[in-house]
This record gives sequence, structure tokens and C-alpha cells, in this order.
Amino acid sequence: MLERPRIEIDPAVMGGKPVIRGTRVTVEQVLRECARGADAAVIANQYPRLTREDVAAALAFAADYMAHEIVAAE
Repeated sequence: MLERPRIEIDPAVMGGKPVIRGTRVTVEQVLRECARGADAAVIANQYPRLTREDVAAALAFAADYMAHEIVAAE
């Protein structure tokens, strides 16, 4: 499993969806913003606790997940 220190999955946070560590911003939210045409700087400005690096980590996590390189924790 690839290590993603900026991403966490905790059943007690957002129903166990992957989030940016220390926030309630889900990887899904970041992907949806990207789909709307927002870039990393815009997304980071919308969520004050996020950095561009957090946005990049969310995108990398999603890409790895889609490539089946991440094994879901039980």
C-alpha cells in the first residue's frame, strides 16, 4: 500500500471517506471541484485549512485508488 500522509480514513470522520488529514474535506470534494474547473490554488482558497500540496495529495490518492494500488483498510 502506498503511504499517503496527507490523507486519512477514519470511520468517525465523514463516514470513513478519505479526507485531507485534520480536516473534514473529502477527496471526493476536491475531485468535484477539479471537475468544475477549479485549480489547486482556487480549491485551497475555498478551504482555508488546505494547501496546494493537500489538493495534489488528494488527486494522487484518487489516481492510485483508481489504479487499484490502494488496499482499503478494514
